[in-house]
Amino acid sequence: MTPMSDVHAMLHQILQHHATTFPGFPAQPTPAPTSPDPVYQAALLASSALGFIAHDAQSIARAWQARTARTGHFAPTPWPDEPQDFGLQALPRARTFAPCPQRLGLYAVLPDAAWVGRMARAGVPTVQLRYKSDDPAAIAREVAAAVQAVQGTPALLFINDHWRQAMEAGAYGVHLGQEDLDALQPSALQTLQSSGLRLGVSTHGYAEMLRADAVGPSYVAMGAVFPTTLKKMATAPQGVGRLAAYARLMQSYPLVAIGGIGTDQFGEVLDTGVGSIAVVRALVNAPDPEDAARRLMDRMAAPQHPEP
Repeated sequence: MTPMSDVHAMLHQILQHHATTFPGFPAQPTPAPTSPDPVYQAALLASSALGFIAHDAQSIARAWQARTARTGHFAPTPWPDEPQDFGLQALPRARTFAPCPQRLGLYAVLPDAAWVGRMARAGVPTVQLRYKSDDPAAIAREVAAAVQAVQGTPALLFINDHWRQAMEAGAYGVHLGQEDLDALQPSALQTLQSSGLRLGVSTHGYAEMLRADAVGPSYVAMGAVFPTTLKKMATAPQGVGRLAAYARLMQSYPLVAIGGIGTDQFGEVLDTGVGSIAVVRALVNAPDPEDAARRLMDRMAAPQHPEP
């Protein structure tokens, strides 16, 4: 049995090197270890101390354990970001949806078809219809109207949640949350994949990114980066430190950052390596949405300064 002093020494090394990368998160209760391996235990304790929730801490600990076994030695740096250590699909992926551009640019999340058409005509490259209704007929009409609204523009249209209506109307793609993805029966997932629709999936940490990778989506959305009042979030805002770590791990996918991102934060978000930023209020609450869209697209195009 490895002495606990060895575990604590590794724990201290991890925290010493990475505490400044993930600031401001309160320590989480330590999940019960599922392995006697000292590297796993140290990484689990460190991840919990850095504020990662149980499922994410376990994912990080397994990755640290796998990297140590692969390389033959424990190293406190760098933070794990190798796809094989997390068990992501090898390239080319065995399961995958139709591809979309690696950089989706400004991504406008919009409440109805009229807004979709307005922002598509303003030149926004990627738009999403997030239409909330319990009326199936109204949903079908709004989705069809949104598809019609982007005709004649280069905008790529994703439909939030309503994947069957998106298939019927001929949308470019669909965006699903984790709960929606988990609710899909295997036959429905196969139908969706076979349709040629592109699939975007929301994620809020390591465990959800691994769940998304299992189906090979067209893009991965990561957030919420900053606090947002638009929807109640089950997880704390992730911040740019975590976002950068997520982006390194998932860099083979097109990546969309979402959640409370304002114009002043575009630079630091893009520096993490994501190729798209999703916005809601920055457009729909703007006094001049078309002008706001132009300014945000200019900000997207400005040179970035990624970390070496």
